[in-house]
Amino acid sequence: MSVSAAEHSQLAENIARKYPIVDGHIDVPYRLHRRWSDVTIAQPEGDFDYPRAVQGGLDAPFMSIYVPADKEGKGARLLANTLIDQVEAIVFRAPEKFALARSATDIRRNFKLGKISLPLGMENGAAIEGKLENLDHFYNRGIRYITLAHARANHISDSSYDDVKVWNGLSPFGITMVEEMNRLGIMVDVSHVSDAAFYEVLALSKVPVIASHSSLRHFTPGWERNIDDEMLEALGKNGGVIMITFGSDFLSEEALHWSEQRKQVGRAFADLQGDHITPDATAHFSEQYKRRFPYPYATVSDVADHIDRVRELIGISHIGLGSDFDGGGDSLPEGLKDVSGYPRLIEELLRRHYDEKDIAKILGGNILRVMDVVEQYAVAKAAQARPQTD
Repeated sequence: MSVSAAEHSQLAENIARKYPIVDGHIDVPYRLHRRWSDVTIAQPEGDFDYPRAVQGGLDAPFMSIYVPADKEGKGARLLANTLIDQVEAIVFRAPEKFALARSATDIRRNFKLGKISLPLGMENGAAIEGKLENLDHFYNRGIRYITLAHARANHISDSSYDDVKVWNGLSPFGITMVEEMNRLGIMVDVSHVSDAAFYEVLALSKVPVIASHSSLRHFTPGWERNIDDEMLEALGKNGGVIMITFGSDFLSEEALHWSEQRKQVGRAFADLQGDHITPDATAHFSEQYKRRFPYPYATVSDVADHIDRVRELIGISHIGLGSDFDGGGDSLPEGLKDVSGYPRLIEELLRRHYDEKDIAKILGGNILRVMDVVEQYAVAKAAQARPQTD
């Protein structure tokens, strides 16, 4: 029996409210750090606020504690603490709407209470500053995953964005840190790390790992920031989850090529301007370039294509969503421009004959499973470490 578009749309709305939607990566804290706004009420800017989250059915956005690569050794720990304060302030202003979450159990409980959970993930381990006591500190502040590196190699790991591979994978400290993250119950996030570091993490970790906001290299050939088929197979064997990210560059070779060309042209423009370059001139050039060469935005269908391929290669139990809302800039796909858009993705999956149970796994069930496993391992390790008594 055929299902009408209206029926798909209504079913998608129902599913969005019936099951917890956990998004692995939303950059609200750094957005508020740069320009404060009250996301507990409707806002004209940004990709996230409470009314739009409710509209989209979003229940647990991992708040990204983003530390830029240039903060390595230059106030990274301070910035991370400041951003955590931002998240705590959101909950303080609207405790009837938001709640902190330090476990999968917290997320499930808050969902039943009708509150949006704000779990914490640190993007770039620079804030650890080479000290395991800082890892303990941030665990105690609520950090439940750490993206080991960001745009450049740091004291923990090489980066997929960095041509210079300092460690050929993880640093000696990074090896120790992964083991300690397992012990504490902090998920290891392999988004942004180099291929060599990815495989080293999987060899070390005793529990499943996540890619909090990555997509598939199959659709963006040669781009190390995305995960290739062999890495995907390894992630599946590890029991981990790839949380598909929404930026058009991650989803479409055409969009990625446009962005690479734009960077080259921008550098050439800056070289021509020399000492006469100004922010206004740069902004005007960028506007004119985009007008003449429009950016080829991806679509909801492109996101679903990535999900299809993960399901085909390693199965439904290893897929999640990691949008990069408020961090992806002007690259979000048509139909997924802010946190109100999750039902449109669900609708697309329904058109592709995904059943409700499998959609629920993608929306949040899979990442909650990984959180459970990581937490249980940490509890078991703590029990083993306790002195035995008669």
